[in-house]
Amino acid sequence: MKNPTTVMTTLGSRCYTMRRARKGLLQALLVVAVLVVFSFGSTHAQESPGLLVSADWLSEHLSDPDVLILHAGMQRTRYHSGHIPGARFLDMSQIIWDGDPAWGFEITSQADIEAALENAGVTEDHHLVVYAANPLYASRLFMTLEVMGLEGRVSMLDGGFGGWQEDAREVSMDDPDVVPGNIELALQSDILVSADWINERLNIDTVALIDARPDNEYTGEDGGLGGRVNPGHIPGGVQMYWENLIESRPVPRLHERSELRTLFNDAGVDDGDIVVAYCMVGMRASFTYFAARLLGYETKFYDGSWRDWGAREDLPYVTGTSPH
Repeated sequence: MKNPTTVMTTLGSRCYTMRRARKGLLQALLVVAVLVVFSFGSTHAQESPGLLVSADWLSEHLSDPDVLILHAGMQRTRYHSGHIPGARFLDMSQIIWDGDPAWGFEITSQADIEAALENAGVTEDHHLVVYAANPLYASRLFMTLEVMGLEGRVSMLDGGFGGWQEDAREVSMDDPDVVPGNIELALQSDILVSADWINERLNIDTVALIDARPDNEYTGEDGGLGGRVNPGHIPGGVQMYWENLIESRPVPRLHERSELRTLFNDAGVDDGDIVVAYCMVGMRASFTYFAARLLGYETKFYDGSWRDWGAREDLPYVTGTSPH
């Protein structure tokens, strides 16, 4: 007969061993669970498109029913000569209005923009990716969609159609079957600003005016649209020509974000500042708007731009290379 003390010691040892085994198993399961969650989270984060998507990302999502691609342009014939497979044509003339000479290009009505999107098959469930042969059409469409309440649901293709073609990716000439969509927009009143809004804030250091025009327009050497408006720029407006943000106009890939940040910093934009983008008629500034949004700045858009400001005799203006 075994010694009871020996039996109890053996049982205790076995229980201790089993407890340690169970504890080890639980720890292993916990590690596996954490890895699974981490892996899922990382994949999920990688799948989140953000404001700027690469051609690689878009190639992997051409068949994604939740992603709808919009080819922005003025001429459908150019779209028919080649576009990204599955992309829907979005006629820019339906979302910008070339009306009053004092304003030039302006955002059309909410109803008109809703109709343009629905005709392209856009629904409430879609994430939109915009691109164009002309990068300014893509950025203008991006800005318009954010103004119409689609922030977080619209991205722009880095490099545009030029970059897509340079990579020798698939191009289609076929019109995709389009089922009319259904979407309800909500105009955001805190993105667009007026001349009066800017004029009241000319002496506020945290409001950074960025002029997206080239030298001759900024300095006033162009004579102010050939004498149709006053020459020059808004007092305090710092020139940052929009093409400096990209590699080239034919292949408009944005520079690395660190380089973009330096460009904005050199233009006097500090963390926490409000960036206000303007140009001549509100096209070139839309690319500045996109870049500022990409960098996380609170960004406003002056749609009237110099075509509006320069036509008013009650507003100040500056000529030459100095902001002031």
